[in-house]
Amino acid sequence: MKEIVNQALTSGYLSLAAQHQIRLLLQSEYDSEDLDAYIILQRAVLAGDVKQESRSQKSAGANTAKDAGLNIKQAYQVAAEIACVAAMALSMQNNPQDSSYLGA
Repeated sequence: MKEIVNQALTSGYLSLAAQHQIRLLLQSEYDSEDLDAYIILQRAVLAGDVKQESRSQKSAGANTAKDAGLNIKQAYQVAAEIACVAAMALSMQNNPQDSSYLGA
């Protein structure tokens, strides 16, 4: 996870393949450092520092209202993913070794 996030932060781009890899990693075992990295990536996406490859190709003549709708939809998706990660973090068994990474 950390490698994918570092690459995205460095390049400013997150490919569909990397997004898929992140989803797979989130479904398997991960540690608090991975969770922190994912949250940092989501914040970078929201700030516009990292662009995500779109799942659907935009047409060259797409209008501004449609683009705004897609941006809102993406913002809701990112917010839902962050909420999901937060819920997973809160449900993680309390591990004293991991608590320092989450600021506890």
